[in-house]
Amino acid sequence: MLHLMPPRAAGTEESNPLDGTPRMTISTAQREGLGKAGVMLVLVALIAGAAFLTWRSFGSAEPAASEAAARPLVTVTVPGTTTIERTVNVTGTIAARNDMPIGVDGETGRIAAVLVEAGDRVRQGQVLARLDTATLAPEVARLEAALEQARAEASLAAAEYGRAAAVSVTGALSQEEIERRRASAVTAEARVKVADAQLAEARARLARSDIRAPVAGIVLERTAEVGQIAGPGGGVLFRLAAGGQIELRGQIAEQDLPRISTGQPATVSLTGIADSFPGSVRLIGAVIDPQTRLGEVRIGLAPDARVRPGAFARGAIAVGSEDRPVVPQTAVLSDPKGIHVVVIDAQDRAERRDVRVSGTTTNGVIVDSGLRGDERVVATAGAFLRPGETVSIAKPAATGSTAGN
Repeated sequence: MLHLMPPRAAGTEESNPLDGTPRMTISTAQREGLGKAGVMLVLVALIAGAAFLTWRSFGSAEPAASEAAARPLVTVTVPGTTTIERTVNVTGTIAARNDMPIGVDGETGRIAAVLVEAGDRVRQGQVLARLDTATLAPEVARLEAALEQARAEASLAAAEYGRAAAVSVTGALSQEEIERRRASAVTAEARVKVADAQLAEARARLARSDIRAPVAGIVLERTAEVGQIAGPGGGVLFRLAAGGQIELRGQIAEQDLPRISTGQPATVSLTGIADSFPGSVRLIGAVIDPQTRLGEVRIGLAPDARVRPGAFARGAIAVGSEDRPVVPQTAVLSDPKGIHVVVIDAQDRAERRDVRVSGTTTNGVIVDSGLRGDERVVATAGAFLRPGETVSIAKPAATGSTAGN
C-alpha cells in the first residue's frame, strides 16, 4: 500500500537520525529570503555609515553657528575726541553800567516843561526839563540894575577922589577931606563887587532852573511831569545811562569763580530775541554770598536798542577748550553704582566702564573721564548686556544713495 508523506513546512523542525535530537531544516525558499535580507542589511549599513560620516563632517560646525546666532547683536560707536569749548553759565539782568539819578539841585519850583522821553539819547548839557522862572528872572533883572548903579556910584567916587588927590599939594582941601573921598571911592568899588556877586548867584539859580544832562547817555526813566513841584531832596526826575553803556549783572556758582577772569569773551542772549550779543567780563565780585554761595560777575555789552535795562538775560563765558570724547545720550547709563557705559573689548565681550560726564552738546554727552575715545562703546541697549557676555557687532549702515533711486 502506498503511503504519501505530507510535505514539510518550510523551516520545520525534525529529528536528528543519529541521536534523535530535534534540528531545524531550512528550505530553498527560506535561503532565497535570507539572501535578500542580507542585501537589505548591507544597504542599511552603508546608508547609516554615510549619515554618520556626514554628521561627523558638519556636526561640529552646527553648534558654533547656532552659538554665534544666539549672541546679542549690538551697535557700537568709536567716539574719538572732539574739541569742546568750556563755558560757565551766568544768569541775571541787564543794567546800565553807570545809572545816574538826576533831580533838582537849585531852587524849588514847578516844572514848566519836559523836553525828553525815556529811551532818548542826549548829549552832555542838554536841557531835560525846565522849572518855572517867574520869580527868578525878575530877581536877576533887579540885581543887574543894582550892579549898574553901583558901578556908576563907584565911578563918581573914584573921580572925586582923583580930583582931591590932584589938589592936595596946593592945600585947597584938607587932608581929612581927601581921606573921606578916598574911603568913598573904595566903598563904592566894594558895592560893585557885592552887586556883581549877588547877580552871579541869581543867574546861577536861574540857570539851575533848567535841568540838564550831566553827561551824554540814554534816558532810562522819566518821572518828571509838567506842573509837578520839584526841589532839592524831592526825588529823582530822570535816570540816565552814562555813555549808553550797559552790562549783564549776574550770579555764578562759587566753584566756577576761580575759572573766571576779566577780559574773557562771553555771549549774552535775551528772552524773545534770537540773536546773541557779544561781550566780555568787566568785573568780578570780591565776595561770595554766604547764603546762596554765589558770586557776582558783570559782562560789558555794546549799546543796542534791543538790550534794555531790567531785561532777564543768560550769559555764557568762554573759559577755554579741551579735547574730550562725546558719546550718544543713549550710550550713557546710570545705576546705584554710578554713571557708566558699556564697551566691547577685543574678544567681543561686554565690559562696564565707569565715566564722569560734564555736560551735553548737540552731538551727545561729554565724557570728562573714563574713556580715551578709541573704545567701542555700545550705542544703545547696553543695559541689557551682562559684563563678560559675548556679543556680535552690527555692521555700520551704508551711507549715501545711488542717484536716480
